Amino acid sequence: MLRWAQYPYLRPKGLITLVNRNSTTIYSGMFPGVIAGQYLLDECQIDLRTLAVQASVSFVVAEINGINVVNKLLLLKNRAPLSFSSLSLDVGAEIKGQEEFVLEEKNQNIIPIKPFDSSFAWITHQDNESVLEDAKPFSVIGSGLAGLEVVLALRKRWPKRKLLLKVHPNGKTRKFKNLLKEKKIDLVLKPTPIVGPALLCTGSQVPRWLGKSGLNVDSSGRVLTSTKFQTFDYPFIFAAGDCGVIKECSRPSSGVWAVRAAEPLAKNIERFSQGRPLLIWRPQRIALQLVGGPFDASKALALGFWANLFLGPNQLLWIWKKFIDRKFMNMFAEVLNMKNTLKEQDGCRGCAAKIPAKPLKAALVKTDLIKKDEASKDAALIGVFFQGGKLLQSVDGFPALLSDPWLNARLTTLHACSDIWASGASVLSVQPVITLPKASPDLQEELLAQILEGIKSALAPQDAQIIGGHTMESRSGIPELTTLGIEIVLSVNGLVPKDFKIWNKSGIQVGDDLLLSREIGSGVLFAAAMYGEVHPNDLDFAIDKLSMSQHSLVESLLHMQKKSGVNDLVHACTDVTGFGLIGHLGEMLQATNSNRVENGLSPIKITLEAEKIPVLPGALDLIGKGYVSTLAPANHSFWSLLEDTSESPACLDLSLGGILPGSDAHMKIMEIIVDPQTCGPLLIACSSDSSELLMNNGLWSRIGSVGLI
Repeated sequence: MLRWAQYPYLRPKGLITLVNRNSTTIYSGMFPGVIAGQYLLDECQIDLRTLAVQASVSFVVAEINGINVVNKLLLLKNRAPLSFSSLSLDVGAEIKGQEEFVLEEKNQNIIPIKPFDSSFAWITHQDNESVLEDAKPFSVIGSGLAGLEVVLALRKRWPKRKLLLKVHPNGKTRKFKNLLKEKKIDLVLKPTPIVGPALLCTGSQVPRWLGKSGLNVDSSGRVLTSTKFQTFDYPFIFAAGDCGVIKECSRPSSGVWAVRAAEPLAKNIERFSQGRPLLIWRPQRIALQLVGGPFDASKALALGFWANLFLGPNQLLWIWKKFIDRKFMNMFAEVLNMKNTLKEQDGCRGCAAKIPAKPLKAALVKTDLIKKDEASKDAALIGVFFQGGKLLQSVDGFPALLSDPWLNARLTTLHACSDIWASGASVLSVQPVITLPKASPDLQEELLAQILEGIKSALAPQDAQIIGGHTMESRSGIPELTTLGIEIVLSVNGLVPKDFKIWNKSGIQVGDDLLLSREIGSGVLFAAAMYGEVHPNDLDFAIDKLSMSQHSLVESLLHMQKKSGVNDLVHACTDVTGFGLIGHLGEMLQATNSNRVENGLSPIKITLEAEKIPVLPGALDLIGKGYVSTLAPANHSFWSLLEDTSESPACLDLSLGGILPGSDAHMKIMEIIVDPQTCGPLLIACSSDSSELLMNNGLWSRIGSVGLI
């Protein structure tokens, strides 16, 4: 993928998809340095999502749990399988023996070193324990070089904690008894039970599903391939890295050979896609392995291993190792730092792709669909069933936000459902209109299947279903990344049960609290992501939040309402989407005050508490760097709600609390409240008593209160 990002003309034609468990991958060669504090975690992380964008590769975050080689299906956990015409496996390896050690040692506190992000979080959690004088000893289990490197890194991290290295009596590590003794690390050779936490570095095993895949594997479960990386019996499947081994050139699992196999593998994938003869590659018999660590109190050193010979420890080997590791990571940094420049005709995707409020409102008024001082409804009443239930309908959609068709369809569906939820209704059914890019029939079939499965994944927990729809083929140019050429619009039907009122925007009452169901800030995060400027963890957090259905919140509110016997527990409700927090809050204010004036009542005023507005991690920092959604400037018009006019005082007040007026923090708040949201939160007005009950469950945030102007 790095090769195709650097040299786009080499990329095979058609849809290419990268599937990985996480949006980042950690370079193992630098991980002990992270433990020792010699590197930051970010320094050895590769941002796969951004790299995929640079290489025009679709990216799917999912866990693989099998392959159907006959039907050419990649089986994924908790989602539909992916079809493939050819497949390249480099799924790494797992630490072996965790279950056995947990049972043998009767110790649940034994954690494998892989995946690295999980083990590092656990090590960080152990930091507080390690400063205590009575802390239990910490063990590293493993007879290889990895165990040695990790335990030395932990000694650097925890100078005083008792450390143990438990090894096999015949393991390599026992050669370093003097070094370990010098570092006050106890070498455990006997089958002594482990007391306290332990880190498992016992070598690797391939994922178990590979052995059940029908591919030829060796005794350790690694996929056997030819010298062209092709598997036997299935030449359209390639394998390399820790999960594959060339039958004629059997080598132990090692990052050195995995890295060196990358370029010849990429060349053969390119040749295979073009029907050209493949190249033969044979790995070298012996590879130099460098092990770095705090071998000396004053400086970092490293050991070198060449077959049965070893050098060091000395500082020159450490400098060499550091140079190699930095050079490897710099290759990715150069590509990841190539910013995606937005073309003049391009803009933000998701709900930020809607037209601004001003021309929308003007067109609706011009065509007599709404009055000038009227706010549009989230969903329209279609009719009333004879049983008393009320049928509602709404429509929503947008161009693809993400390159994963399944996840993008799920997000679009959840976003479209939110208008129904904001009316206090449950979703019954949807009818999608799906526009696909120009592509081969086979590819369009796969894209459509992934989209429909994504829609179904959002509907199934709601007991809703697809009841029809329509498809179209785009007549615009084929995008560089095919899956970003998808557009989805859904007509959603919902039901308000008998004896329940339809929630609307106009019922805010004096004394109410305003509650928000989740964080805002998705607009700026996805805008900055187009430039590769979002931290992967922040984008992962946002996507996880957005992909959570909010239908259970509505069900909970309706249950509370029924249990309390209060028919209007929710006085007013809307969903926060393209016009941002104060844009949609302005609609609620307009609708409420219009009704109050008609009934001879004084208009209300809302006080919004800036410091209590929940914001997605990273969003405010990105605003500070100048990133905003392309719809945000048009949403600036809603700032007028905060201003007094000659005709009337402001109906919305922004209470800054400890934020200094005119400061950078004030500017960031002003931008975040107009940030357009995809799969945004629900915003409700309710009594202060109801507010307390809802906030106690931890799912709602109180962001404001209601008084009179």
